[in-house]
Amino acid sequence: MSIIMSQELIEPAQKKFALLLQGQLKRILEMKKAGSWVDYATLKPIIIGICWGDGIGEFISKNATQVLMHVLEEEVKTKKIVFREITGLTIENRVRHNKAIPDDILEELKSCHVILKGPTTTPQAGDPWPNIESANVAMRRALDLFANVRPVKIPQEGIDWCFFRENTEGAYVLGSQGFDVGQDLSVDFTIATQQGCERIIRTAFDYAQKNHIDRVSVITKSNVVKTTDGRFSRTAKRIAQEYPQIHCDEWYIDIMTAKLIDPARRKEFKVMVMPNLYGDILTDEAAQLQGGVGTAGSANIGTRWAMFEAIHGSAPRMVKEGRAQYADPSSMIRACAMLLRHMGCADQAGKVDMALEVCGQFERKIVITGHDNGATGDQYTDYILSWIDNPKLKSRWETEVYHFK
Repeated sequence: MSIIMSQELIEPAQKKFALLLQGQLKRILEMKKAGSWVDYATLKPIIIGICWGDGIGEFISKNATQVLMHVLEEEVKTKKIVFREITGLTIENRVRHNKAIPDDILEELKSCHVILKGPTTTPQAGDPWPNIESANVAMRRALDLFANVRPVKIPQEGIDWCFFRENTEGAYVLGSQGFDVGQDLSVDFTIATQQGCERIIRTAFDYAQKNHIDRVSVITKSNVVKTTDGRFSRTAKRIAQEYPQIHCDEWYIDIMTAKLIDPARRKEFKVMVMPNLYGDILTDEAAQLQGGVGTAGSANIGTRWAMFEAIHGSAPRMVKEGRAQYADPSSMIRACAMLLRHMGCADQAGKVDMALEVCGQFERKIVITGHDNGATGDQYTDYILSWIDNPKLKSRWETEVYHFK
């Protein structure tokens, strides 16, 4: 390849890269102007947006909403809480507008205070859909939902983890804006800002402090990815000095994936904080240990808005095979518990969490398999609701946990 040909390829790439940098520098200015955290106690009413999604999303979202409305029945009657249905985040509607989130749907989302969101389909190569951006990535960016929080508990093994994944930077923030340089070179980008690192790391340490947790583990690959992960690592070490009662250690992502399946070490971990891509991988592994990705919920939290969802996707194969009604709603119902706790409804959240544990890990009278040899999502939801209403729920939970310790 001649020098002239190389320059012809490099100059357009430089212009594209300059535009990406301008966008990120603008985003930094917006982060610097971010307001204080919303106080839900001052909101009357609190508006909960129910966003069905697509694929199995509609099925499990309706199951989860049934639970949410059940435990909030009194608050809905007194108009302290209002539900608002948002139906336009299907893949069909997004393709129709050729946008990850159509403008009118984004405005509906912004009119809510918290959002319960079902899984949405993200097109990939070979799909019948245009290659539009992930709705999740777009929503996190548009609402600045910088903290992805995913708890995983396995009481019988002494595991109680809480993962804090940075949600608006890393390898995902420009995931649809990489480009080809000629026929032989493709380039993608990873991003780390000082403001982005600071706020997710500080959120993790604040959570540990408020919950009397004495360890925060930072997950990076800073020995190889020296610039972006290096910034994350340096920032964590500096912030850790402000929390002398909390032990801070750093682990590389490759060895941490091994340690989570090491029975001799994994129960030592408590709070973990990490960049975007590593958090996506690690939390799926952790959820599988808990009982599968269908059992774990996820919170996406910013200072103004918060969105709660399952950690898995829309499972188009289940829909294609006619099995959508057998999808496990546990992950979405777990997300409901996180939503309730975020709004300050701790009692209702506790009941949902305990019912999920009794039904999914201890009693298991009804089992959901994803196939017709197990319960439907509706049947399993009724099973969970029967325990939420059971006055013996708390004592049963405490007895089972104590037995397994």
